[in-house]
Order: sequence, then C-alpha cells, then structure tokens
Amino acid sequence: MTQTPTIILVHGFWGGAAHWSKVIVELKRLGHTSLKAVELPLTSLADDAERTRKMIAQERGPVLLVGHSYGGAVITEAGNHPNVAGLVYIAAFAPDAGESPGGITQKNPPLAAANLAPDSDGYLWVKQDKFHESFCQDLTADEGLVMGVTQKAPLASTFGNEITNPAWKAKHSWYQISSDDHMIHPANQEWMSGRLGAKKVITLKASHASLASKPVEVAAFINEAATYQ
Repeated sequence: MTQTPTIILVHGFWGGAAHWSKVIVELKRLGHTSLKAVELPLTSLADDAERTRKMIAQERGPVLLVGHSYGGAVITEAGNHPNVAGLVYIAAFAPDAGESPGGITQKNPPLAAANLAPDSDGYLWVKQDKFHESFCQDLTADEGLVMGVTQKAPLASTFGNEITNPAWKAKHSWYQISSDDHMIHPANQEWMSGRLGAKKVITLKASHASLASKPVEVAAFINEAATYQ
C-alpha cells in the first residue's frame, strides 16, 4: 500500500467495537493515527455490511478492513468498495459466495456450540456463566465476566445470511488463526484461510478473543498488512 491506510476495525457477534480496545492502543503505539471501529447493529449481514460501507465511504484515501469473528463475513461482503486496499481476518469467517457463517460452522461445530441460547425475541446469546470458557478462556475470569455481561447478541437469523460477492477474490488478504478457538473451530479457520490466497497466514495459541488476549501480536499482524507494498 503506497499510502498508509485508515484502519477500520469490524467486530463480530457477542461484542461491540470496544472488543478492539487493546488492539487500538497497540496500533496507536505503532504509529497509526487514522483508526476507526464500526459499531454493527448485528441485525442482518445486509445491515452490517451497509453500516461498514458508509464508514468506508467517509474516507478519502485507502482503507484496510479488519474483521474479527462474524466481522470477517461483514468485510467479505462490504470489502469490494473501491477505497478498500486489503482485508485482515482475525479468527474470522471468510465465506465464499452462497456461504453463510452458520453453514460453515456446521462443517466442524465448535466446542462451545452447546453454550449458545436463543431468547424469545430471536437474539442468540452465549450463556453468561459459560462465556469465559467459550469465548475468552485465555483472559482473566474478571475480563470474561465483563465480556459476558456486556455481550451484544445478534439476531440468530444473521447466521444464515449468505455472501453475494466475496471481496477476498479481488483484494489482498491476511488471516490469523486461533488454535484454541471454542467459537469457530480451528479446522474451519484453516480451511477458510487456505483458499484465500492470503499474503500471509499466522496461527496464535489463543482463544476466539485473540484481539483481547494477544493484542500485541494481532496489532503487529495488522500493521504488517497496513504497510504492505
């Protein structure tokens, strides 16, 4: 990338933009001053991609999209915007056309699948007393408690929303696998990363919440993508 891009961070299910807190601090330390974090409604892939596109369109220069978890599906759908220079997947879904996060999940169900619980309004939660072991077992119990209490549940129907035109087929990509992930099976991450034609794939010994448990490593990986020539 000839010009340092604006980095737009896209969160996933069961969290908001603040899940990127530690990575934001590390990216600033690495010299990145143009940082944005999308707050997704988590109501449908179409809604979430449109919110992300609007953020991208506000930038005059190049944008690097970084997606965690379901955020990977969002950047895959929104990333064909002409401003987008690259895509970084952090323990994330990277679906092809006609694929959904739910469909990919079924290939190799994750350890924590039994800890998901829908409510009467159609939102899908991680059981609060199981959040730490499911989502972020390599964080402290207190951090897991806070993440569990403040989780942002998606509409369960969003899991079935399919990608139309995957941006990774036209944009440079990078992928970080979490080897101890209980939310997206590591085998699914390896499969998705393997077909991207990614510039680089790394594996961290981390939970699904690698952005919180390994922020130095994740920020360094994003920085590498942001400074790619």
